[in-house]
Amino acid sequence: MNIVLIGATGFIGTALLNEALNRGHAVTALATRPDKLAARERLTARKADVMDVAALTAQLAGADAVLSAFSGHAQGDVQSYYLSGVRNIIAAAKEARAPRLLVVGGAGSLKVAPGVQLLDTPGFPDAYRASAEGARQALNLLRDEASLDWTMLSPAAMISPGERSGVFRLGGDQLLVDGAGNSAISVEDYAVAMIDELEQPAHRRQRFTAAY
Repeated sequence: MNIVLIGATGFIGTALLNEALNRGHAVTALATRPDKLAARERLTARKADVMDVAALTAQLAGADAVLSAFSGHAQGDVQSYYLSGVRNIIAAAKEARAPRLLVVGGAGSLKVAPGVQLLDTPGFPDAYRASAEGARQALNLLRDEASLDWTMLSPAAMISPGERSGVFRLGGDQLLVDGAGNSAISVEDYAVAMIDELEQPAHRRQRFTAAY
């Protein structure tokens, strides 16, 4: 496929880029610092600003799918900047008539008990609260879309560098934990789950999660 990947130089974006290229897809990588991307076969790097909707729309035109790993973590007001960016990405994807939009979500909006999301539990780290709240609101924005073919993939509570095993579980809106109560996945296996969804859609207009 011809994929446009937003946020290709970030933590998760880099893993998505590697997985997509390794599977033979052509990727147009959009980033604020495209010079950070080394030249690779089937990779086109472009400078992008998600706050410029018109320019972003033009960059998304003709893509078979758009992957958004946009995070806004480099900004002071993460939540506000992230939500503005997501709104613009949604608008640009619709204007460009992108067939699909796949979005990197957060674990904070996953349920840990009836009516209780992880973000609302007492032990949720304050350092991640703003970005988690932004991701929760972004999910609500997507769920309000009447026509966009979207999917959001929320990681486990802990996502970190590791191995690409290709062995993990998928779930819906519930936080997945193992027998010891841990919720984790490697960023490499998260990327596997996302590109699997790209190639064989199973969660259209839904949020899903992946964990060991």
